[in-house]
Amino acid sequence: MALSQRDRDILRRLAERQAAIATLPVHQERAELWRRLNQLEPTRPLVWINEIPWHEMDVNGELRLQAEDPWAREQETILRRTLYQWDHMPCDMVVNDYLMAPMAIYSTGLGIDEDVDIAVTDEANDVVSRRFRRQIIDPEDIQKIRAPVVTHDEAETNVRLALMRDVFGDVIELRPVGIKGRWFAPWDELIRWWGVEDAMLDLVDRPQMVNDCMVHLLDCYLHELDQWETLNLLTCNNDNTRVGSGGYAYTDELPGDAYDPMHVRASDLWGSSTSQIFSAVSPDMHWEFGLQHEMRWLKRFGLTYYGCCEPLDRKMQILRRIPNLRKVSMSPWVDLERGARELGTDYVFSYKPSPACLAEDHWRPDRVRNELRDALERMRGCRVEIIMKDISTVRYQPQRLWEWARIAMELTEALYPERS
Repeated sequence: MALSQRDRDILRRLAERQAAIATLPVHQERAELWRRLNQLEPTRPLVWINEIPWHEMDVNGELRLQAEDPWAREQETILRRTLYQWDHMPCDMVVNDYLMAPMAIYSTGLGIDEDVDIAVTDEANDVVSRRFRRQIIDPEDIQKIRAPVVTHDEAETNVRLALMRDVFGDVIELRPVGIKGRWFAPWDELIRWWGVEDAMLDLVDRPQMVNDCMVHLLDCYLHELDQWETLNLLTCNNDNTRVGSGGYAYTDELPGDAYDPMHVRASDLWGSSTSQIFSAVSPDMHWEFGLQHEMRWLKRFGLTYYGCCEPLDRKMQILRRIPNLRKVSMSPWVDLERGARELGTDYVFSYKPSPACLAEDHWRPDRVRNELRDALERMRGCRVEIIMKDISTVRYQPQRLWEWARIAMELTEALYPERS
């Protein structure tokens, strides 16, 4: 690939700025705070923003792409978003002193794709409404789900790395990166093929079929994981990799015993899982149809994160069965005081404040400050990360999110000055 000099210059200028930012001592300080939090040591609550409506965030051209080549525009997007977040809403963000060169890894997938109707309210927004058409109706339909076949195109990996070195090599370090864990949510997939209402009814009407499907689905996922290990495609994620639906994964508890840097195993990584559709399902049913199957995946990893949007403050009795559990999602729908009692200092309380405050007709920072202060008081004594996510809109006023970030940092540092 021959990039124009103009495209090269654009990318290099952005990478130079990231490299300069990454030298600041604050990144080591924050990485140490994340390590302490993830190892359940006392820290102030740590704050991070994710799942940002980038299509609404550009107010002064900072995110406007200037490169022409498609590959260059992909790289430019990554760099510009990193720099933008650092400039306007860094919170406890850690900026890398390297760029990732992704390995060329391919999978045939699970053999079944969603059949869906989509409703769009904002053409620029990736957040849409979906209505799924059912494809798993009878027990024999379970076999539509097939075990993936994974391949690694080493030649393409080498080409990718060579291209990045040609553009960035004397500006910032390049690191080949494989699979650093995955978003593991088997029920998120299953309801797309089964239908939400039908799947929930079949928990009662056809429980054996549901369990048979989960066994088969986990067999397929684990077959893929085995291939990642055999083909040596895993990369350690005990760094500023997001784990589950939470924050960074810094820890010196990973990689595991007998670690071989030339051949990374799942046990050297953080893993995660979630069953968001089970928000209103009892703990016993959550265990039977979800967690007992997900445990087969979770046990393969060194440390794990559980949950996303489902309220888990009433389900710790089943989550405590996960032997390597370290972080638990506490969504906007939990009772914070109950969650604090249940988690104590045994797990990281991965608090998810509601992003609805960013979508209201009028921005009310005083209300945001009061509600967040109240939440912090209710979680006092816990090991807390505050993850602002699922941000569908800021009403095309990115300053709302900038100010939310400032408020969150001011409060955590003021309420926990001894742990900052």
